[in-house]
Amino acid sequence: MSTSTPINTQGSNRAVAKKVTASGLARRLTALDRALALCTDRLDDEVVAEAGAVCVRAGERLRLSGEHTVVALAGATGSGKSSLFNAIAGLGLSRVGVRRPTTAYALACAWGAQGVEPLLDWLGIPRVHQLSRETVLDKVTPADLNGLVLLDLPDHDSTEVEHRLEVDRLVKLVDVLIWVMDPQKYADAAVHEGYLRPLASHAAVTLVVFNQVDRLSPGAAQQCLADLKRLLAEDGLEQVRVLATSVETGVGLAELRGILVTQVAQKRAAGARLTADIVRAAADLAAQCGDPSQAGELSEDDHRELVDGLAVAAGVPAVVDAVAAAHLHRAAKATGWPVTRWIKRRHPDPLTRIRFDRPVVSEELVPRPANVSEHIQGAQLDTTLRRVADRTSVGLPPSWAAAARTAARADRRDLPLRLDQAVMNTDLGMDEPPRWWRFVGWLQAALFGVAAVGALWLLMLALVGFLQLPDRVTPKLGEVPLPTLMLLTGALAGFLLALVSRRFAAIGARRRAARAQRRMLTAVAEVADELVLAPVVEERDRYRQACEHLAVAAFPDAVSAVPAAAPTR
Repeated sequence: MSTSTPINTQGSNRAVAKKVTASGLARRLTALDRALALCTDRLDDEVVAEAGAVCVRAGERLRLSGEHTVVALAGATGSGKSSLFNAIAGLGLSRVGVRRPTTAYALACAWGAQGVEPLLDWLGIPRVHQLSRETVLDKVTPADLNGLVLLDLPDHDSTEVEHRLEVDRLVKLVDVLIWVMDPQKYADAAVHEGYLRPLASHAAVTLVVFNQVDRLSPGAAQQCLADLKRLLAEDGLEQVRVLATSVETGVGLAELRGILVTQVAQKRAAGARLTADIVRAAADLAAQCGDPSQAGELSEDDHRELVDGLAVAAGVPAVVDAVAAAHLHRAAKATGWPVTRWIKRRHPDPLTRIRFDRPVVSEELVPRPANVSEHIQGAQLDTTLRRVADRTSVGLPPSWAAAARTAARADRRDLPLRLDQAVMNTDLGMDEPPRWWRFVGWLQAALFGVAAVGALWLLMLALVGFLQLPDRVTPKLGEVPLPTLMLLTGALAGFLLALVSRRFAAIGARRRAARAQRRMLTAVAEVADELVLAPVVEERDRYRQACEHLAVAAFPDAVSAVPAAAPTR
């Protein structure tokens, strides 16, 4: 027979608390508690509720006596568990019979009853069913079992529903489980599927007793034991200890008592049971969380694609085109030929047409322009949000992926207005015209003046000729009369200067449009980060933290992400 697996423990006194801290139980419980707070509404409600119940039970058990080890005898009708109970107690305390019991409550016998009442009350054992080994008939108690609380559970196969419910309840609370099997029912599927298989992770606090071996021949007993071990291995309990006993012949009773003495002396069973419960609960939650390493990150390309999509939805391309057109329009008014400037002034500024002639400082002070809001294209916005939601949910478990997609669209209602405000509040840099515009404007005025003087001069010469007044010699520059030269030079130079200025203005328009685009994209990116990415990143961080805490709950010595602290759930 294999020896009993060492068991971690925890109790209420200071010495036991130190053992608990050393074993990592406190860190496991804290990590599971924090993981539960993160997994709520993200994973299956039933699994989360069961893990929450584990945390509650563990916390309650840790506040109770750490000097007592609760051992339960569970089994089917006629398995002989009551006879074993009496044999261990050394007195006929429990009613023995082949019929189902008449009570739905367990019978408890405590060795060293001081301080055990709160523990028994927590177990839900009625006072009338609480017995002290020190007060029954004799006053001499075997000291080696001091600290043992032995329970005789109702039959798990009872026809009374309340009996089975009591067994199910206490199976989750006791420190050590002793399953009493008999030759007739050791292969019963009800006990294997309903009790043993779910406790596959609790081999360290589970003992299987094959009782009544005196009814079998030695060969048949060995064959049944081998078959029972095979069934236990199929249940995942290949490491559990199996002990053959007989109350009639006394076979195995001394060894069973020795196991109980060891468990009581080590005071580790409570901690081992809680550790097994926490590990199983963490494993159940982790199974639903999947592999956190498969959760992808939002790349720079994804971020850029999101910002570009929102920028299109916010009408940034139209504003960029308007900035370039406005720059050219204003350049023409400032550097063009004075006649064309007058014509340009009759056309509205492109930015003025979309109400971007001044920045919006406050939604309350300046109403939101309806024509700008037309740029907020709902279909483009929805497509962009759907795309980023799909990208950010890659690698997450289905329930968490759905939460991430919901987070990406959580501010869908506010997003158009915020994008609109971000674009409108962006300084497009249109308030500071290039300095050369003023110089060219002055030069154009001078050239226009030269041309105008030449034109007036020629007009005066024509009038003098028409009136046949005495003619004066007209100054010439070479063969060209000076007024003609002034008119042609002023007009031609002004036209050429306007063409050159327009070329330089086109270069400036592209630069100014690019600068305005960068500023608007920065503003859009801030809105995207705040309303779209921040909720998604928070959801993904919540997922990773949950996985980290679950890893700590299962392997506290391998992960150091969570300190041993009081649960804060």
